[in-house]
Amino acid sequence: MIELTINGKPVELSEPLTVQGFLDSKKLHRSMVVVEYNGTILKRAQFDEIVLASGDVLEVVHFVGGG
Repeated sequence: MIELTINGKPVELSEPLTVQGFLDSKKLHRSMVVVEYNGTILKRAQFDEIVLASGDVLEVVHFVGGG
């Protein structure tokens, strides 16, 4: 199990995921989120490169449009 913190809550992943894989699992589109990974804001191009590991801290902010 991979134990990490996402938006201030402990989370366990059963398999390694990239940041993009995590977003996909939550049905979040990359153009509608800002992701902070271990204290650093990620560029969207990094979402496919970074594999989440135990001890990581992820903050995900999802924008909602409306009108």
